[in-house]
Amino acid sequence: MRAERLVALLFTLQSRRSATVPELAEALGVSERTMHRDIAALQAAGVPLWTETGRYGGVRLIEGWRTRLDGLTSREAVAIFAMGVPRALAELGLGTAVSAAHAKVSATLPAPLREQAQHLAQRFHLDAPGWFKSEEDAEHLATIAQSVWEQRRAAITYRRGDHAVERLLEPLGLVLKAGVWYLVARIEHSIRTYRVSKVTAVELNDERFERPADFDLAGWWQRSSTQFERSLQRNPVRLRLSRWGVKRLPQILDADLAIAALDAGGPPDPEGWVEVTIDLEEPAIAASMLLGLGTDVEVVEPPAVRALFADAARRMADRHR
Repeated sequence: MRAERLVALLFTLQSRRSATVPELAEALGVSERTMHRDIAALQAAGVPLWTETGRYGGVRLIEGWRTRLDGLTSREAVAIFAMGVPRALAELGLGTAVSAAHAKVSATLPAPLREQAQHLAQRFHLDAPGWFKSEEDAEHLATIAQSVWEQRRAAITYRRGDHAVERLLEPLGLVLKAGVWYLVARIEHSIRTYRVSKVTAVELNDERFERPADFDLAGWWQRSSTQFERSLQRNPVRLRLSRWGVKRLPQILDADLAIAALDAGGPPDPEGWVEVTIDLEEPAIAASMLLGLGTDVEVVEPPAVRALFADAARRMADRHR
């Protein structure tokens, strides 16, 4: 992606007017040797760069020369500049492209707007993974991303349980969900999802494929995720909740699911307890999730969930005697 890096260098110089080679190398995440080669490439392309050696030397554009960035409103420019370079984009090999966009915007924004963008960038930050969870090691992410960009078939080895399977895929897109990368790919006329961290080997095929013109990655992921969640929630569980349990249920379980169950529940009894029925996963998972409500929930049925909940509560009580 050298072309992107050269554009980033050009607009960085336009923004700063003058900088040393080490400063430019650090800004673009390359070695000083690479930066010297990039500077020479811009000069060969006709960009009027002046280089000076010595303690106070550096690289600068000839006064009065600049490139214009057209087509962005001030609000759009501020938004792009304030995004930062998310780690996710860097993992996909797009860090330089985002840096180039920032440099272009910085070079063309009026000083007051540039200051506003800098203030905004210092006040907002995107952190995708959840708390207490490290990001997965997706060793082959960059190669898979390349197959997505170039619409090249990819032969992967995929870890499934204690054995490995091989698949020839047509990669359609990548999704980052709570710090985990997923590959959405077509295989034998069906579309499936693969966890990138479970890919142990990948080899790109020289053969390219036609991406379905009507495929919408975001829409497909939303429908697929909803279908998957509903497939897990097939076990109706009847509960009694205290006033405090009613308030906490949307915090412990899926909020939409909990609110729908509460809306369909019966009126409070004289002690303020409410009875609701909610679809949850298998009994062991359902019981462990409901333990977060403590003494503000009573599992009425099914018997399997009630027994598992009671057994866990009893063991917790015994451990704290």
